[in-house]
Amino acid sequence: MIRSTTVLSVRHNGHSVLAGDGQVTFGDTVVKQSARKIRRLYHDQILAGFAGSAADSFALFSRFESKLEQHRGNLERSAVELAKDWRTDRLLRRLEAMLLVLDANSTFLLSGTGDLIEPDDGIIAIGSGGGYAMAAAKSLARHTEFGAREIAERAMEIAASICIYTNASVTIEEL
Repeated sequence: MIRSTTVLSVRHNGHSVLAGDGQVTFGDTVVKQSARKIRRLYHDQILAGFAGSAADSFALFSRFESKLEQHRGNLERSAVELAKDWRTDRLLRRLEAMLLVLDANSTFLLSGTGDLIEPDDGIIAIGSGGGYAMAAAKSLARHTEFGAREIAERAMEIAASICIYTNASVTIEEL
């Protein structure tokens, strides 16, 4: 299980949002409150967020960016190629991180075991607070008139109130 963060992707009513909390922990100590765990990539057309070891995550961002350049911003192809590399490369397999990546049309979760998952409803989360944020977002999407951004904001508030590895300092990016 990847601890120490929450990253949530919400695709709802034609809008795509990626939200990440800002807490960084070292063991059982909070060392930073306002880290940015999400990035805009490929001419601001793609959003990516990470959970796990920061060094490993930045290595994956770099690999993913090179895949995006190689495949001219094709998110699905880039995600498939990174997942294949991640599964077969001995050094990459040791990375302790997960990625959520999305563009205007697709969302994917990538893991070090070679998983490449596209959610049915456009809502998915990673990290220790991911289950809480995802459950809240799914409920809000079904039972409110909120837009994608407000769903993400409220779901992250709920996750921060439950998960000790998630804080309320949230960064949100929209496409």
